[in-house]
Amino acid sequence: VQLQASGGGLVHSGGSLRLSCATSGFTLEYYGIGWFRQAPGKEREGVSCISAGDGHTLYADSVKGRFTISRDIRKKMVYLQMHSLKPNDTAVYYCAARGGKYQCDTLDDAEDMDYWGKGTLVTVSS
Repeated sequence: VQLQASGGGLVHSGGSLRLSCATSGFTLEYYGIGWFRQAPGKEREGVSCISAGDGHTLYADSVKGRFTISRDIRKKMVYLQMHSLKPNDTAVYYCAARGGKYQCDTLDDAEDMDYWGKGTLVTVSS
């Protein structure tokens, strides 16, 4: 099982980025996929999640209306489209997978995720 996040970079405040999470070794539609982030000196926080099966989505209040999570099951990819980026969005972003046909009902479940990818750094300048 592998997950690999990419697409991070440096962007000005108000800008946009799209993060990608390439998955392999498991059937994506049977897994919930979460995006998490960790800023320097801060705890990891859940950003968004897309459920197994019907793809129900969940967002942190801090990103609601600005970020969109999506997936392409055929390509085994999960995306996080980020708009109106703010300096406090600066963090290393990680994608993680949880099996058992997981339905996202909380973003406080980092400890319960089964697989993690390496992160990608997003830096938003003011």
